[in-house]
Amino acid sequence: MKKFLLSAAAVFALSGAANADELTDAVAEDYDYVFNLYKHFHENPELSFKESESAQRMASELEGLGFTVTTGVGDKWTKAKAKADAGEVLEGVGGYGLVAVLENGEGPTVMLRADMDALPLEEKTGLPYASKVVSEDYMGQTAPVMHACAHDSHMAILIGAARQLVEMKDQWSGTLVLIGQPAEEIGLGALAMIEDGLFKKFPKPDYILATHTSGWDASWDVTYTPGWALANVDSVDITVKGVGAHGSAPHMGKDPVVIGSEIVNALQTLVSREINPQDAGVVTVGSFQAGYKHNIIPDEAHLKITVRSYSDGVRQTLLDGIERIAVAQARSAGLPDDLMPEVKIESDYTPATYNDEDMTARVMSAIAGHIGQEHVYERPASMGGEDFSRFGRTAEDIPTVIFWTGSVDPKAFKAGQEGKAPMPPANHSPFYAPQPEPALKTGVTAMTAGALELFGE
Repeated sequence: MKKFLLSAAAVFALSGAANADELTDAVAEDYDYVFNLYKHFHENPELSFKESESAQRMASELEGLGFTVTTGVGDKWTKAKAKADAGEVLEGVGGYGLVAVLENGEGPTVMLRADMDALPLEEKTGLPYASKVVSEDYMGQTAPVMHACAHDSHMAILIGAARQLVEMKDQWSGTLVLIGQPAEEIGLGALAMIEDGLFKKFPKPDYILATHTSGWDASWDVTYTPGWALANVDSVDITVKGVGAHGSAPHMGKDPVVIGSEIVNALQTLVSREINPQDAGVVTVGSFQAGYKHNIIPDEAHLKITVRSYSDGVRQTLLDGIERIAVAQARSAGLPDDLMPEVKIESDYTPATYNDEDMTARVMSAIAGHIGQEHVYERPASMGGEDFSRFGRTAEDIPTVIFWTGSVDPKAFKAGQEGKAPMPPANHSPFYAPQPEPALKTGVTAMTAGALELFGE
C-alpha cells in the first residue's frame, strides 16, 4: 500500500527557490540535451574500474558549467586492489572517481552522487541505441557490457541537475559537490574514493543525496524508505571436506554431498530460530557444486552463500552461525579435525544503507512539491545492496539519503502488480529498458528539488 506524505507545510519551503512550475518547465525544456547524454552513456557502457570514457565525458560536461573537476579519485587504492585480486594491474584498470565542486557563497555543502559502471550482460532490449560493447573486466574476463542497472540514467540525471542548479545560482547559497562514482556493481567504488581522501581533499558535505532509477516502480513516481533502506550484503564460500569412495561402497568414505546437504538444511534455522522475528535476515545458498560422475563419491563439495541483513548485530549472528553450523555438521559426520570445512567470508562486503529520517522527510516533501504528493510515497526496505551506504558510515557521520525514481510504464506496472500480466523486466535484466523521458525528467526534478531544500536551511 502506498504511504503518501501528509505534510504540505514543507512542500514549498525552498527558501527562495523557483516554484514548482518553473522547475518542471525548465527540466522539460532541457530534456533533449539530457536524453542525448543518456543515449551516449547507454551506447558506451564500461565495466567496474574501467569507466575512463564515462568519467571523461562527465568531467567535460561539468567543467563547461563552471565546476572545478578532479578525476582519478581512488586510483591508487584501485590499482592496489586489482593487483591483489588478479596478480597484476591490467591495461585500462583504474580508479576513475570524479569530484566536481562549485562554490556559491556561504551555506551548506551538498553532495550529489551518481555511479558510472555497467554490468557484464548482453543487451536484449532491441533499442535503437542498444549497447554492442564487448570488454574485459578488471580481472581480465571478457564479456558483453550493458547498462542494465540504469547507471547511464544516473549520470545523465546528475548532469541535468547540475545544469538546473547552475541556472538557479541566484536562488541558493553554499557549495555544491558532485561525484561520479566507479565500481558500484562490485561494491568497491565508494570505498576507493573514501580511502583516497574524498572527505579530506574536498569540501566535507553536510548532506549526501543520490537517486536510483528503478525497474520496480512506475514512471513519474518517486519512492523512498526512511531508516534502514538497503541491506548488508556478504558472500560466504564453504569448502566441505570428505573422503572419496566408490558410489557402490559409501561406507568406505565420508560423503561431502551429504554433509553439505545437512549444512544447507541447518542454515535455514539461523533466520527462523536465532534472529528476532522483528529483525530481517536472509541466508541463501546460491550454488552447491560437487563431484563429476554418477558412481564416485567426491572428496569435496563447495557452497556459495549470500547473506543479507540490516543491523550489524544480526549480520554478525548470521556469519558466526554459518561457520558454527558448518563445523558442527562435519563433526557429526565423524570427520577428523584436519577435514573440517573451510569457511571464507569475503572481506569486500557491502554495508547496509541507512536513510537519515529527518533528511528524508525534508527532501521528499520538497520533491512532492514539484511532482505531486500522489507521486511520492514510502516503500518497504529492500534486501538489495548499494555501496552508497559507505558515504554515511565514516567518522564524519554525514546524513545520507538515496531514493528511487520509477521507470516502468504505469499501465504495465499496474497489470503486473494485479497479476494480469508478467511484471516488466527490471534492473539487472538484459531486457530492462527504462522509459527514458519520465525517468530522466523525474530524476532531474527530484535531485534539483532535493538539493535546493538542503541548501535552503
